Amino acid sequence: MTHPSSQRGADALIQSLRAAGVRRIFTLSGNHIMPVFDAAYGSGIELVHTRHEASAVHMADAWSRITGQVGIALVTGGPGHANAVAALYTAQMAEAPIVLLSGHAPNDQIGQGAFQEMRQAEMAAPVCKAAWVCAHADDVAADVARAIRLALSGRPGPVHLSLPTDVLEAATSAGVPEAGAFSAEPVPLDAAVAADLVQRLAQAKHPMVLVGPACMTHAARALTDALEQATGVPVIGMESPRGVGDASLGAFAQLLARVDCLVLVGKRLDFTLKFGTAFPAAAQVHQVDAEAAEIERSRRALGERLQVTAQADAWSALRALTQEAQAHQPSASDWLTEARSAIDYRPAAWDNATSLLPGRLHPVQMLRPLQAVLDSHPESVLVCDGGEIGQWAMACLRAPHRVNNGVAGAIGAGLPYALAARFARPEAPVVAVMGDGTVGFHIAEFDTAVRHGLHFVVVVGNDARWNAEYQIQLRDYGVERLVGCELRPLRYDTVAQAFGAHGEGVTDAAALPQAVQRALANGLPACVNVMIEGVPAPLIKR
Repeated sequence: MTHPSSQRGADALIQSLRAAGVRRIFTLSGNHIMPVFDAAYGSGIELVHTRHEASAVHMADAWSRITGQVGIALVTGGPGHANAVAALYTAQMAEAPIVLLSGHAPNDQIGQGAFQEMRQAEMAAPVCKAAWVCAHADDVAADVARAIRLALSGRPGPVHLSLPTDVLEAATSAGVPEAGAFSAEPVPLDAAVAADLVQRLAQAKHPMVLVGPACMTHAARALTDALEQATGVPVIGMESPRGVGDASLGAFAQLLARVDCLVLVGKRLDFTLKFGTAFPAAAQVHQVDAEAAEIERSRRALGERLQVTAQADAWSALRALTQEAQAHQPSASDWLTEARSAIDYRPAAWDNATSLLPGRLHPVQMLRPLQAVLDSHPESVLVCDGGEIGQWAMACLRAPHRVNNGVAGAIGAGLPYALAARFARPEAPVVAVMGDGTVGFHIAEFDTAVRHGLHFVVVVGNDARWNAEYQIQLRDYGVERLVGCELRPLRYDTVAQAFGAHGEGVTDAAALPQAVQRALANGLPACVNVMIEGVPAPLIKR
């Protein structure tokens, strides 16, 4: 450990973050955290100052998913912390390693009615891997190291640490932990279990490996691709609230219904797999997970159908399975070819999709021209945020990095995601597809983007309603009982202009490519507001 001669708890916090490799904090100022802002001054750590505490968490979330590094959000205590907590659920379900640092009422005033006194750790605990209040300035450095290590280890996810103002302001002589204290703790897969699973996959007629959100990042997909190549078995990632109906997976539901051997690697057996009813009752099921509780939950759902189980983190498991499979020659697999064809399948009718409404585009008409932008750079980023429009975007577009609202199904994070993506990949195009409902949640972050000089393109599919809920009402209750889902056809492009961004409106498919090119070329954050027909999300079947 290094021991500076004199420092406050706030200084120890910043020095510990620097030791962990953190160079950027997503934050919003407030009374409780002013000592941290002071300590950060001149430290080499940039403070990205947002317009809402939830945005800071969403930015940390996207940063972690794109870079693989822990994302750090810093907010003030009390109401600021409460604003931030809601965003933790999306990060939790996305398995994104972030740390939320919140200011807190002084420890020596707790129970006396302190300013903005709140049981912050208890509030955050249900949506975090761990949450606690720092007790003393001498604990700050070790607590930060513990929080980062926890966030990165096992099943990655958010961790919360509350920092009372008296802790931040008090003197400390405690040293900063060495770099290794901040690293993830691997949970390796036993070699014998890996060999058993590879053999079972090889013996099956229609085997499949399913992985969860932590394996959907750009870096993790290299691991899943390697396993698929080594085994000849389809390795498919799931990170959508639509589960087996995820439009980005094509005819996946029909494919899964034929599986006879299923290995879950870091993939929860939950609603996305219909609690085990989305695949045949006769299928062998095996599970590798970092958490014993997840395996036990699967056992309650599947009973004796769940056979081989083991604890390991997903990345370690993928590497172990690949290493074992590479020792054998995979046989040519018609099943893998068939599986990939099903995943890639999109209806031919989409090629001629148009809207019957004047001045409106079909979602496919809005989205397909964007693929050329995403294909223009090996590190391009696609952000998908929204209900029906989010599903259309994931069905129509692909990119090296994709950040979506994840299994949580919460909307509204797309604009903060886009800002973080630009920070993470400053050289690559960033395209965010959002609905008119979702863009309203954090539209003030266009101001943040302008202040920080961040250039990206937001394409808003504007159908003037909360279309996901509208479609539910239409399907379940009938056209005569549509209520509470209407929005105005607002010009979100002009709203963005008011924040200093570039904005354009599009009502004609022929005008879209040029509007997007102008948005890319101007160097400002940009909003292209496209009037679309509100159609249901695609449910793809062959």
